[in-house]
Amino acid sequence: SQLREEGREKTLTGSHVSLTTGSQETSCFPELRTYDFPFPCRDLIGSGRDRKPNALVQVAVIDPREQYLVSHACTEIVEGSRDPLFLTGVTFPPEYPASPETLVKLTVYDVRDKARDNVSKPLSVSFLGSATFSVSDLLRSKDDQLTLNLRSSDGVLAVGTVLVSRVNMGEMEEGDVDHITADVQQAQKCTLVCESSQATPNDKDNSPLTGAVFKNPVCKVYKFQTVDSKWMLVREQMEECTLSFSIPRQLLHLYIQEDMRRIQELRDLGELSPHWDNLRKEVIGRYGQVIAAYQETLAELNKITGPSFKPSCSKAQRYLEFIPINLHTQRMRVTCPRQTDAFYDVITVGAPAAHFQGFKGGGLQRLLSRHEAEKKSTAYQCIYYSPEHTAKAQEVLHSVGHLQPLISGLADQLLQAAQQHSMAGLREALKTLAGKTEQFVHALKDELVKSALLALHARGQQGQSPPQNPGHSPGQPSATDSPTPLKRQDSIPCHKEYDEEEWDRVWADVAKSLNCVIAMVDKLQEQEPISNNQEQPIPKQVLADVITSHNPGKRDWREQLCPLVVRLKECVAEVVVRARRAMTFVLLQEAACSIPQGLFLKQRRDVVFSQALAALACGFVMRLYAGMEDKGFLRQLHLVGLVAQFESLLSTYSEEIGMLEDMEVGISDLHRVAFKITQAKTDDPCDLQPVVIGRREHYTVEVPLPRLAFQMLPHEIKEGKALQVYPVLFNVGINEQQTIADRFGDISLQERINQRNFEILDSYYKSLSDKVPSECLPCFQTRTDLKDLLGTLGQNVVTKKRKNVEILWLAGTICRRLNGIRFTSCKSAKDRTSMSVTLEQCALLRDEHQLNKDYFIRALDCMRSRLTQGEVVCQWDSDPEAACSVAENKPASRHFYPIALLLVSSHLLVVWLILSLVFLLAKYQ
Repeated sequence: SQLREEGREKTLTGSHVSLTTGSQETSCFPELRTYDFPFPCRDLIGSGRDRKPNALVQVAVIDPREQYLVSHACTEIVEGSRDPLFLTGVTFPPEYPASPETLVKLTVYDVRDKARDNVSKPLSVSFLGSATFSVSDLLRSKDDQLTLNLRSSDGVLAVGTVLVSRVNMGEMEEGDVDHITADVQQAQKCTLVCESSQATPNDKDNSPLTGAVFKNPVCKVYKFQTVDSKWMLVREQMEECTLSFSIPRQLLHLYIQEDMRRIQELRDLGELSPHWDNLRKEVIGRYGQVIAAYQETLAELNKITGPSFKPSCSKAQRYLEFIPINLHTQRMRVTCPRQTDAFYDVITVGAPAAHFQGFKGGGLQRLLSRHEAEKKSTAYQCIYYSPEHTAKAQEVLHSVGHLQPLISGLADQLLQAAQQHSMAGLREALKTLAGKTEQFVHALKDELVKSALLALHARGQQGQSPPQNPGHSPGQPSATDSPTPLKRQDSIPCHKEYDEEEWDRVWADVAKSLNCVIAMVDKLQEQEPISNNQEQPIPKQVLADVITSHNPGKRDWREQLCPLVVRLKECVAEVVVRARRAMTFVLLQEAACSIPQGLFLKQRRDVVFSQALAALACGFVMRLYAGMEDKGFLRQLHLVGLVAQFESLLSTYSEEIGMLEDMEVGISDLHRVAFKITQAKTDDPCDLQPVVIGRREHYTVEVPLPRLAFQMLPHEIKEGKALQVYPVLFNVGINEQQTIADRFGDISLQERINQRNFEILDSYYKSLSDKVPSECLPCFQTRTDLKDLLGTLGQNVVTKKRKNVEILWLAGTICRRLNGIRFTSCKSAKDRTSMSVTLEQCALLRDEHQLNKDYFIRALDCMRSRLTQGEVVCQWDSDPEAACSVAENKPASRHFYPIALLLVSSHLLVVWLILSLVFLLAKYQ
């Protein structure tokens, strides 16, 4: 169910109490090692003659030392029954200080005047009776059962009985399901995402995993009848995730570092003409403003303590714009007789979008397209570089920055091996050095570098740029070099006065220097007596046509190699300086063309990506913890990766179009993210926090595991293999605004998103089928072939149909069958999200666990109940018959649109809107 109203406003309701004893649960989440206290009521006497009560039970827990109410919850309302059967349960958080002296008070109320106009008013109830027991009474009782009389307010009249029994969590014996007192066996931990068929045993070694990332669990427990008249136990557990704040903080730190490096690179360009120097100063100033804003935001985030989530009421706050809205994990665990427990996980989060910046101009997808078109059509005082060119420039900068220190370090290793006269070490170091140098030369073998150097030389020599020449192509000289007023250029200019062959000679010198080193090592090997016939031959290096021969003579190996190695390092350093200046110049042009809109869009994209990455990291960690003992899942993880399916319920109307455009770009940017599993230094929760490294073009999220858990992983994962995630987004608007969009608006954005992401999902399935056997995937009761499901989904995404929720059902089913990560989103991850999640959960209970069809609606209403804590004003010593109001536990489907029906036809929604409007007008006239 959706245990949220602004994230954590929901309470726990139920027909039984579960008290914590403090130990831990199974491998994925802390176990609420609980005792279950079912208390079916019998022979209730209503407040009116011959009237059957609408029963509601309030559960109050009292610390006898303090003598005041510590915690309480309520069951759902069972209408018109003297022997009510409650389906919902009560669970207390693991940190709750239960002890044998703890008192539990059960108070039964008769709900009167249930139908009312204003659902926000307290519900009118009348007191029927109450009973109190202590935990120690139950522990000492025979057969762990207590039969208590419900007493009236004066303590004399018996108004019914309640049976309290204790059942250890996880016990589901065949005989227990045949009598009503045991039909609410404790439902253990809640899990969502169907794990493999093996049940995960309790393992305290795994407890540090959850405490580091998942906090503040809230649980609800249910009992539902199956088609064979048995009882299944269902437990939902919702938790906050510390990654809601830790991932954005890390990203902000990386953003600041990256932009500061960019400023330094711009300063290192050297002397430029006055015009280009002014442009550089302006770009540096803009970057400085962005850095200052990010530093201020980071400082404010570091001050925040308290809940680990951002409620929807804070979605437009500036300092919280990088934080995802209402990010929670939701896990459902189902226990049935003669069946292995099943787990279903889902991550609920508000749509990743820049709410603080607003949506008047649309979202990222529209803004980026418009900005790119404007750069091409408007006369800017810069050279136009396409997004592909700027991406290539960033890639070259990263490559040279990464490879230069590696080459320098390997060259030093080569000299060290020469000093030790170790031919084996010499050959090994040379082999690695040759490989890295070849990568270095390859990275710079691009026409963009040469052309950018030519353009940079012109800007350093001329006071003004060459004229506009839209027909120009990279590598071709411009028609004239005469000074003219600076205009935008559609291509990369080149200039005859600059030696076009100089760059080729510079990076070719690197290859020649390496071949000199190789030749010297060959000479040194010839001097050695042939005493080791097992020496492996060095592979041929074809990096240049010229190999300089040297006569090493009798000198020391290091002395002979040192001048050649120094020359190699000097050549590499010279290439790095030139390449950095050229690529930085390309990025200067891109930034100058984009001021100020480009940097604004970069900030917006940073905000959206931060929210999306926090959600993805949360889902990945949750799925990893759940599958630690599933060898098939781990094999799939390192061979292919995981699919992350984002289900969006945003409409394509008004500002939600902008949210969906933001979300589309944010989810697409997640393709730049990879995960890596590392071994934690210690088992301390601080050392188990995921760490983000990288730059905007590519990020890696390192997930640390305790030593024992890490040792269980496959060799490929332990070696640090990058684990891929394939995010896909499917959107179907379901609210009244979508009805307007379907009839009078444009839904092409939704159609395009669904079609494009179906192609990604289909491609992932084909890759999975080629590399991973079907035995690695989870088993389900419904055995529809995955290929058939994908075919049906493909047909639905191209079908013109209003509110085609079949797309969401199929995409979610395929994701679970593929061991994927499920996300559900709407504007704030509240009403629409909760409706979708609860409907999906009941459908899973029906399809996978034989939920009795007569209980489907009741189960849906129980999961959608919105009873809140803290609204019972009666105190321990007060008169139970005093004016005591209890918040109504009306099913959410009664005061929200009935989504199970509205999803079927938009006509029903229109009728509902009209009737609601007429009712409101009549009421307030």
